[in-house]
Amino acid sequence: MNRATSFLASGEVSSPTISSAILRELILSSDLTFLMEAHDGLSAAIAERAGFKGLWASGLSISSVLGYRDASEASWTQIVDIVERIVDATNIPVLVDGDSGFGNFNNARIVARKLEQRGAAGLCLEDKQFPKTNSFVGDRHALADIDEFSGRLKAVKDTTGPGFVLVARIEAMIAGHGIDEAIVRADAYAEAGADAILIHSRKPVADEILAFAKEWNNKLPVVIVPTKYYKTPVSAYRDARISTVIWANHTMRAAIAGMRHICDRIHAEQSVAAIEDEIAGFDELFRLMAYDELAKAEEQYLPKQTA
Repeated sequence: MNRATSFLASGEVSSPTISSAILRELILSSDLTFLMEAHDGLSAAIAERAGFKGLWASGLSISSVLGYRDASEASWTQIVDIVERIVDATNIPVLVDGDSGFGNFNNARIVARKLEQRGAAGLCLEDKQFPKTNSFVGDRHALADIDEFSGRLKAVKDTTGPGFVLVARIEAMIAGHGIDEAIVRADAYAEAGADAILIHSRKPVADEILAFAKEWNNKLPVVIVPTKYYKTPVSAYRDARISTVIWANHTMRAAIAGMRHICDRIHAEQSVAAIEDEIAGFDELFRLMAYDELAKAEEQYLPKQTA
């Protein structure tokens, strides 16, 4: 049962403070944590039902379902609104991909405050200039000045509650720099108050990620996004004492593949008879959306029908 229906059923909803505490515990845990991408309430509910203990509100995925490119085209207000739907659809904490903060320190702290008000458990900011471009697109990835980005992090920490989780995402390797630059930035961001470091790479192997983790020596928890180096065994992350793995875009990409396949079939066959067994049934949809809770609530709150 999701947070919205839990409230309806019991009168209680997990507070943002509790969600942040759970997310912090997951990231600080000695066990490897996995966060699953969500881009709306439905994908969030599916991920929770699959067993994930936390969610990643992906900037790429949210932008894509809104019809925008992941290039700071979607506004922060649109992102915040969708995060609210993700939070309301589940009982697990949500770490939000906040891109580069949608501007300077002032924009970043406004976004963080609004996200915390809507129930997000934490925020991840990447050290790029605004507007940003997706890390896997092209070679124009201008990094923010270290001191200026540290100011963004400090502003977020000073604006949000003490439990709100702040992850600093380092794009040095995406921009073509080496591990030394990434370590310098990680040290500065730790000093600025970050709770964890997300180190990003677009290479097909995890060598530079694992080298960073060894050099960093777990000064703060390390978060990774193995979208490109997906063939690396998870045991390598455990051996490197990686804190958290984010599966950052997979439900959105799966939805694209599924919808494309079904649309092509229906267009070609001019019928849905042959594909009905390949798509989710209404029973599954209604379970995900807790229609049973609505039926119980109707019995409780609506007047009894008379013949």
